Amino acid sequence: MSRPSSCCLATARTALSSSRHSRHSIRPFSQTCLRQAEPQRPASLLDKLQRSSPAAKPAAPPRPGSDEGIASLQRILAQDTLGRALNRPTSTDPEVDEEDFGPPQEPFHFHVYAHKHNAHITVTKPNRNAIINMSTGNIGIKKSKRGTYDAAYQLTAFVIDKLHQGSWHNKIKIMEVVLRGFGSGREAATKILLGSEGRMLRDKIVKVSDATRLKFGGTRSPRPRRLG
Repeated sequence: MSRPSSCCLATARTALSSSRHSRHSIRPFSQTCLRQAEPQRPASLLDKLQRSSPAAKPAAPPRPGSDEGIASLQRILAQDTLGRALNRPTSTDPEVDEEDFGPPQEPFHFHVYAHKHNAHITVTKPNRNAIINMSTGNIGIKKSKRGTYDAAYQLTAFVIDKLHQGSWHNKIKIMEVVLRGFGSGREAATKILLGSEGRMLRDKIVKVSDATRLKFGGTRSPRPRRLG
């Protein structure tokens, strides 16, 4: 090869290489570099098993069927209704500690205070704390009717019914009846305790006492009322 042809060939190679370098030196518009995709590795046998079979969930405890749950609920409600009718504790009643009523040899007291204008009944525990205290006005009897026999009869029946509702006939072991005054309510209260209304408490009465206040001398009495 002659010298001039070799020089021309060298010049052409130099121009070609400079054009390649100029193309590589131009940066693209985006500043982020292109990442090559990672080669996918072949799936292992464990991966195939996990994809084919889902993870086993812990077994939940067996729940009773709807029919069994409804039947058990109806049974509980029936037992509670029967227990309330018989004054027995039910499943919904809170557990209450037994109350200390006082000395066991001391009786409960059924006080009847009857005068010519009204009648009062008070039932107390052996420690003298009141269970119920009512008069004829508390049951809706007005004015002069409060001192009548019928008013005292209704009052005594109402008080005994309240004691039954509170299941006091199961808690009272012995009871003393204390009468005070000579009004018509005295006989009415006695009639109730001896009748069918007082059958739950009649067997527990161990003593009947009279606490009417009598005056020996004392102050001068008011003048008697004169009509006409």
